[in-house]
Amino acid sequence: MIYRLSDFHFPDWAARLYPHTPERPWVLEVGFGDGRFWPHYAATFPAAPNYLGVEISGVSLLKAERRLRKAGLTNAVLTRLPATPLIREVVPAGGLDAIIVNFPDPWPKAGHQEHRLLRAPFFRLAASRLKAGGAVLLTTDHEEYFAFACAEAAASGVMRVDLTAPPPAALETKYALKWRDLGLGVHHARFIPTEHPAVPHGTVTRYPDPEDSPAVPHAILTLPDTFGPTEFRKHTARGGQSRENPAGWTAVLLDLYRSLKQDGWVVLAHVVEGELTQEVLIGITGREDGTHLVRLASFGGPIITPGVKGAVGAVTDWLEEQGAQVRHRGY
Repeated sequence: MIYRLSDFHFPDWAARLYPHTPERPWVLEVGFGDGRFWPHYAATFPAAPNYLGVEISGVSLLKAERRLRKAGLTNAVLTRLPATPLIREVVPAGGLDAIIVNFPDPWPKAGHQEHRLLRAPFFRLAASRLKAGGAVLLTTDHEEYFAFACAEAAASGVMRVDLTAPPPAALETKYALKWRDLGLGVHHARFIPTEHPAVPHGTVTRYPDPEDSPAVPHAILTLPDTFGPTEFRKHTARGGQSRENPAGWTAVLLDLYRSLKQDGWVVLAHVVEGELTQEVLIGITGREDGTHLVRLASFGGPIITPGVKGAVGAVTDWLEEQGAQVRHRGY
């Protein structure tokens, strides 16, 4: 089953995601590619564990979904997202039995190490989401990245590094087969938590049902009689910086469109918060009392984050600059 981020709860639980097999172990695979690993690995268990797979390639997502369905692995959830936001926001503390990373992108160029997944912050996050006895399993052909990951795990202060042989299923992936045909070997390690630090979830919520819930970021304002923009310039807003999140969020208002169904307009916004990026629509809709409602639209299944609230605030601020009088801010 393929999930959008908005289909999850924050955090979510195996009992909800896998209602028919809630008692089984729960395994997360980061970067599953075309899905070759999991059918081989699941077959080594008496009953297939519950599976959560995360991948950033849409083509790979569809290939893997077909492969797992053909193998009869129905207790599997796949999603197209960066791994860190998924683990931080969706997985509960102590929820996972294993996190599997096969042949991750090594980002080998100088200056690109900050893009690597297996750094100390990731290991601390992983340790917080693993059960006692759980582990992060890494298999890679890249010797320098392997040494880097082992050093970062040790630097995290919460992981012990065990060097072992890879599970046979890891040698059935597309990249493993490629390296095997070239006569090259692979490296494997199990990173086992020595403690389970408390890493909190963020301030992420699902778009509420019903849509007119006051929890939807919104504002109510009165537009000037002359309002009717014919030109809209891209506008950028930033905020949310803190010691824990120095980058904060960035919301870029890209364009303004006239609404075809209602009296009003729609703003397209691009919101970036660390590894999480969303494209959202923010409506400016006329109401019977003559005011206008600025509100995050449900289209596209957005999730409500500080950056999305900031985007609604940025639209409100822009309208105020155009002469609108703001009566209420709900974000």
